[in-house]
Amino acid sequence: MRKLIYGINLTLDGCCDHTKGNGSEEIHEYFTDLLRQTDLIIYGRITYELMVPFWPDVAKTRSMNEIGNEFARVFDSIEKLVFSRTLDSVEDKNSRIARADLYDEIVRLKNEPGRDISLGGVNLPSQLIEMGLVDEFHFVYQPVIVGEGRRLFDHTNLPEKLDLKLVESKIFKSGGVALHYIKQ
Repeated sequence: MRKLIYGINLTLDGCCDHTKGNGSEEIHEYFTDLLRQTDLIIYGRITYELMVPFWPDVAKTRSMNEIGNEFARVFDSIEKLVFSRTLDSVEDKNSRIARADLYDEIVRLKNEPGRDISLGGVNLPSQLIEMGLVDEFHFVYQPVIVGEGRRLFDHTNLPEKLDLKLVESKIFKSGGVALHYIKQ
């Protein structure tokens, strides 16, 4: 069975607003390596529109440094599935819209053959965590406190606590820390 893997970049005070943190090259490499073990990325509309067309454009123009360009290349090569009730279409060649029941579709995808499934964003992952469908968590903390902005689990309502087991940690030269957990 494929694993559903959630990865997110955060500040030390739990802010997950992408405009508040400052990622390093090491962190881009970390997320590039994480994406390499997947063949599908799942997003809600908001995060999808943040990531696409930005990263596919970088993949085409190679407008960043080597590490950013490699992240863009890997990202662009992976199929993306967008759960949305408002999008009518997507322009990206590797993207499609999902209209099926969220729970049923994720269970179906996890049971298909293939590599693991990447999950990004905040709203959709919260729903999937509540449903008990997320298998692994990669929390990457930036060495900054911003004091404002959206917090990761502010709107997550778990039916019971979710116990996690730390399986790996990595400290970056920038002072950032990646924590890799699995569901117990």
